[in-house]
Amino acid sequence: MLEKISYRQWNDAYRIWNDTVELVVLADVGPRVIRYAFIGGDNIFHEVSEDAGLVGGDQFRLYGGHRLWVWPEIDRTYFPDNRSVSVSQHGCSTCFTPPLEDKFSGTKLQKEFEITLDDSDSCVTITHRITNRGDVATDLAVWCPTIMRSGGRAILPLPPRAAMDKDHYQSVGPLTLWSFTDLADPRWIVGTEFIQLRQHSNLQGRFPEQMTGTYNPAGWAAYYSDGTLFLKRAAVLPGTYPDFGCNFEIFTNPDFLELETLSPSVQLAPGESCCHAEIWSLFCNVPPGDTEDWIRSTVVPLATGSDSS
Repeated sequence: MLEKISYRQWNDAYRIWNDTVELVVLADVGPRVIRYAFIGGDNIFHEVSEDAGLVGGDQFRLYGGHRLWVWPEIDRTYFPDNRSVSVSQHGCSTCFTPPLEDKFSGTKLQKEFEITLDDSDSCVTITHRITNRGDVATDLAVWCPTIMRSGGRAILPLPPRAAMDKDHYQSVGPLTLWSFTDLADPRWIVGTEFIQLRQHSNLQGRFPEQMTGTYNPAGWAAYYSDGTLFLKRAAVLPGTYPDFGCNFEIFTNPDFLELETLSPSVQLAPGESCCHAEIWSLFCNVPPGDTEDWIRSTVVPLATGSDSS
């Protein structure tokens, strides 16, 4: 079901809901999926309180929630998406189309969200589309960061482990580092099969921010917070992924944590479009834990659909 509502001083927002969960999508700006929660429950996403209700202007604002970005991270990535968004329904899906990003000569980009919520459970499919409306080809990847609320922990699978033998001479994927990545920071839990990143407001490490990316053949990542588990899935496709081959990335600072997926890089000719889809799920009353045994027994069955409960 879909209804237009006011939300946090924005007058043009849309609530999409069923009997299990609800989403709120901003159309005064963005678009942003600013809220994803069980009916009557707390938002699993982070909202930037100082941005509430703001519209217009040339300054990029995070707002919070889920957004559509463009890789590589250059000036056009931070296009100030502060204008009103067009909303249309197509069957069971709702499309959110912001104005053309026309600030950068030769790289005029048109973005779009298409959101479909299942009839009864928490499953959301969100298709991200970027079209090149400029006059020249441009290289990019679809980049989809989701800002998670504070105090939780990201879980990112590593490529499968195996002992070295004649079938395992070659590398299986990157673990990409940024200048501020410090694996000695206590927010990291680096294991054999998974890497975890905790969101802490009280810093003990050298840098406020931490980030890494991997090639993740499992095609999922998770965020755990106070008994709620958010799962994000994206198909693993052939092609060259950004940032030395990353299809999933995680980032944190003292305010929030991000789960990010990326599409393979493409050269987008004038008039061409590229798409990248994510599937979200939300689970409640998930028992706590932080060991790899806990991830294997509790999180992986939910991520792979093999949970029999």
